[in-house]
Amino acid sequence: MVSFSRRSKFLLATSATLFLASCGADDVASPGAGSLPITIVQPAPTPTPTGTPTPTALTNAQIALATTQSGVTVTADEQVAILNAGQNNNLQGFGSTLNGVYPVSGTSLATASNPQTVLGNSSFIQNTSYVGALSGPNDGAFSGWTCSSTAASFLNSASCTAVPSIGSGTPAASCPTGLTDDGLNTSNGASNPATFRYCRLPQVITADLTLAKIPGLVYRFRGQTEVGDINAATGVTLTIAPGVVLAADSTESSNDLLLVNRGSKLNAVGTADAPIIFTAQQNLANNGVSDATQGLWGGVILLGRAPTAVCAAGTGPNDANGSSATCQQAIEGVTGRFYGGTNQADSSGTLQYVQIRYTGIAISEGNELQGLTLGGTGSGTTIDHVQSHNSSDDGVEIFGGATNLKYFVVTGADDDGFDVDNGWRGFMQFIIAAQKVSGSTADSFATEIDSNGAEDLLPRTYGRYANFTFIQTNSAPAAIRLRGGADFAFVNGVVKSAAGAACVNIIAGAGDGATRTTIRAADSALQDVGPPTFNSVYFQCQGR
Repeated sequence: MVSFSRRSKFLLATSATLFLASCGADDVASPGAGSLPITIVQPAPTPTPTGTPTPTALTNAQIALATTQSGVTVTADEQVAILNAGQNNNLQGFGSTLNGVYPVSGTSLATASNPQTVLGNSSFIQNTSYVGALSGPNDGAFSGWTCSSTAASFLNSASCTAVPSIGSGTPAASCPTGLTDDGLNTSNGASNPATFRYCRLPQVITADLTLAKIPGLVYRFRGQTEVGDINAATGVTLTIAPGVVLAADSTESSNDLLLVNRGSKLNAVGTADAPIIFTAQQNLANNGVSDATQGLWGGVILLGRAPTAVCAAGTGPNDANGSSATCQQAIEGVTGRFYGGTNQADSSGTLQYVQIRYTGIAISEGNELQGLTLGGTGSGTTIDHVQSHNSSDDGVEIFGGATNLKYFVVTGADDDGFDVDNGWRGFMQFIIAAQKVSGSTADSFATEIDSNGAEDLLPRTYGRYANFTFIQTNSAPAAIRLRGGADFAFVNGVVKSAAGAACVNIIAGAGDGATRTTIRAADSALQDVGPPTFNSVYFQCQGR
């Protein structure tokens, strides 16, 4: 007698066979006696997230470059100790933290400090809650009034190679009184008619002059164009309206530049929607310049009557108060034009919402013209919302004086972004230096801070940077060079250097041990406030 269990299994198997046969399966093999084989496929285990691996920590020698000058060295270990002495610094930054000059998120890359408190200035310096010049990917502080290139792109900003807006597309009928009619831009027949008229500035502007925005008109300057006579008892003022385009004449071989002599002023006040543009004539034609173009003219020079530490032979010396009535110095790049005086609050005018494109001329080794040159300009000079683009030398160089800078961007400079020396004493906030992607000189820095190799000249170079973004895109030695006994403080910054480049390079050129300039203790008799300080600075060195 068949058991109930076996009988049930038999009936089930027979039923299954008949069912499959009814579906067209005539030769279904019987599983035979015993249980049906079952294969269970186990799902692959879900991997445990590991996150982005942290790279090997940089050595002190990778973060800081040691340079021996006059037999004196500040070691990499000593430089890193200075960085570590500050608050909220990150020396081991890495990864995709920046998209160009913009942070990829609105979260500050390091804990911010109050720059007003750190720097002891609440009148010029603004309090911020983030490091770097930009708070996040949607920060519009540099939007529109700048121009964009491969060095740095800005929100809602046109390309630097684009022809600036000149007006209606029809040339102005004539030139204003006192200017020379230089004719129309080149025309290639009826199919490509002229679109604007050139009106040339006088070689020396000896009376107040206003350049209005006139559709279809470009103001041109040729050679060394000066505002004010060097010997004039009273100065003059050149006023430039928003949206005006000024172009250096490229039809002749002289070094074109605009120089404002001591006692005179340049008031170039644009707007965010209508910046004033200083450029080269080549930039006024489609495809006339490229992203690599530079060195087409000499730039803008402002000279003032504020003190300088470096005095020409037979003048000076100066003291900590800058009270020498004789100390003066010749400005680089031209002959017989001097800066310096005793007026700390001197004004050489105002530059606001201004672009200065394709500048820089090397007259000789160490004697160059840059995008913007300030010589002995005082604290009464206003410089904010200014861009220096593709200078073949420095973006801006400041010789002495006491002018502060705010919202200043240097893109594509062949040499240094911000170069300060000769006893400059001032503050900068919201500043950007983004170097050329390739082709810069081997000794270029986002900022070079100096005292002209004379370690204890007075007034001592003294500067404070807040909310800065320095992008070193080539293999220069470092992003920040600080030497010559200069006194400096850095707060709320972002420093990114390329592979093979350190972030800082602190140099002393005199002294021994604890007396080495640049890093020695404070000494009021020498107007020395002590070693440099760094607070809330995010360092991403060596291309990480």
